[in-house]
Amino acid sequence: MSQPVIRTMQADDQEAVVHLLGESDPWKTLGYTKDNWNRIFCPTPQGRDCYVALLDGQVAGVAIVKQKFLLGDYLELLGVAEWARQKGVGGQLLRHIEELVFERTTNLFACVSDFNELARSFYKKHGYQEIGPMPNFLIPGSAELLLRKTVGPARQKG
Repeated sequence: MSQPVIRTMQADDQEAVVHLLGESDPWKTLGYTKDNWNRIFCPTPQGRDCYVALLDGQVAGVAIVKQKFLLGDYLELLGVAEWARQKGVGGQLLRHIEELVFERTTNLFACVSDFNELARSFYKKHGYQEIGPMPNFLIPGSAELLLRKTVGPARQKG
């Protein structure tokens, strides 16, 4: 099997990205539909850095980064197609984003749903710390957990 290729998302990736997200959890549980994703990716989110991971020429993952969030950047979305999970796509996509982010800032934030144990384990394995819950943030009875990975304080003493 080949290694994932990470590149900037292009307008013609929209259909594959919408399909990838529309067919998988946690987004189905959170109530996102293909219509929601089509509005978000029309054709790409404005003011965001958007990347796709290609595996054997097919879109296997997607990531969206918002710069300048809480003295760092915010990973708004990281999604991997169900057929591409457990193949290193998510880890490679996350490492790519971290390399870019940590060149310009010291913090990268993300959120994960409290019920998404696989994602929580994935982020923990990659060095993210759970900062705290935001109860009833997206759906009733569930919390989004704010995560942070850091390479140092935002400000140095001295």
